[in-house]
Amino acid sequence: MAPRNPLRHETGGGLLSIGALASATGIPVETIRTWERRYGFPVAERKPSGHRVYPLSTVPRLRRIAQAIARGHRAAEVLPASESALEALVATLPERREWTKPDTRASRDMARPEPADWAEMFAPVRAFDSEGLRARFQLDWARFGPLEFLEQRAAPFLAAIGNAWADGSLDVRHEHFASAVLGDFLRTVRLPMDDRATGPVATLATLPGELHGLGLQMSALVFALAGWRAVILGVDTPVAQIAALAREAPVAVVALSLVQPATRSSAASLRSLRRRLSPRIPLLVGGAGAPAITRQLRGVETLPDLASLDRWLRSRPAN
Repeated sequence: MAPRNPLRHETGGGLLSIGALASATGIPVETIRTWERRYGFPVAERKPSGHRVYPLSTVPRLRRIAQAIARGHRAAEVLPASESALEALVATLPERREWTKPDTRASRDMARPEPADWAEMFAPVRAFDSEGLRARFQLDWARFGPLEFLEQRAAPFLAAIGNAWADGSLDVRHEHFASAVLGDFLRTVRLPMDDRATGPVATLATLPGELHGLGLQMSALVFALAGWRAVILGVDTPVAQIAALAREAPVAVVALSLVQPATRSSAASLRSLRRRLSPRIPLLVGGAGAPAITRQLRGVETLPDLASLDRWLRSRPAN
């Protein structure tokens, strides 16, 4: 069988759909859209049907942009650069890692950060360099794509930060700083998806006593990727308030993040919430504390990771 040519999906006349452009360059669709909105490139054209398409000539420049970012340059520096400046940026630093989106388990394992990568990630954390840390998140967001970024960078990064705090190599101020920067980054990349989302409404929260909120941000991004509209109530939310929103708004699902170990109190809160919700509303629970707390509860679905949440959402209509 002949190898698949990513340019075979061009729309005709040297014009590419955004999906074909992403295939031709290895740059995720959401990243292309973000660059177009933020930096004015690439520039889309409109077909008579109203569909947005991109000139075939866009491909070489996007590939050079990808090469420059893979070498550690920032998107804000690369996207507005002239052709000569872009070539110079590509030539100034050695390539750090091939710009590809992993598509097999083996390649995902190869792309998973090594310990040396954490040393690089911790450098801006120790320096409280929010711009530098965001730039590293942006690079990996473009390199991996949204779901792989969450699974292979964001979640392991948080675990590594927690371990470093536990062993004394980082302090609590570093952990709080890193969490805040990652939370801001996740909200920023989710915003354009939220603006376009027209699917069902999902309510996201944590139970009383649960103060870890980044799981909500990561889950909200997965909902947005599937076209759902996420309403984040935040951490330490009273059960009555979660149930009230489910009655007052067209909520299609309630999703909870449980990071802390299960307690009798959290189990009681979860049982109470399930009783207060309409039977037609699924109750999803994810996070490190989810398996233990949901083992004996009826009407509660445990999703062990974000990939499971993505599969759950994709199995349901987004409208």
